[in-house]
Amino acid sequence: MSNLFVIAYDDLATANQVRDKLLSMNREHLVELEDVVVVERREKDGKIKLHQAVSHVGTGAAGGALWGSVIGLLFLVPFLGAAVGAAAGAAGGSAVDTGVNDNFMKELSTNLRPGAAAVFVLVKKSVRDKVVPEIVKFGGQLVQTSLSNEDEAHLREMMKEGFKEEPTTAS
Repeated sequence: MSNLFVIAYDDLATANQVRDKLLSMNREHLVELEDVVVVERREKDGKIKLHQAVSHVGTGAAGGALWGSVIGLLFLVPFLGAAVGAAAGAAGGSAVDTGVNDNFMKELSTNLRPGAAAVFVLVKKSVRDKVVPEIVKFGGQLVQTSLSNEDEAHLREMMKEGFKEEPTTAS
């Protein structure tokens, strides 16, 4: 079962850095992500914008173009086949919504102040003692999780400890 984490940040740049860090840790097999999305509330008009990590439209279009070309070769019209396949693939990809529900993300993000952003992460598995310390370095506020109350309280405590600065000693 996957766990959902929503962390709010003061700006889009920090949220993007967190997403990039999570994707990097995913490649290192420290965390297994099902979905990671940065959601911003734009400063100028207050609208909510989703920044998906994976574009299903682009993936569908590429796959459709490939298969359309192959089928088109059979009928000696590979370019027409590629064009039709790409259009069909893009249409199919736009209908696919995996991971965190887009409407849920938009609804929850209406609480962000303009200019702020949040990272929505759906985690299958993680090495908690290696992932959490890297993420708490960015600050942020834990908005919501799907963890038990006890586990969420423990995570919040870990985040608070991560935010504390080391005392400096005068020489």
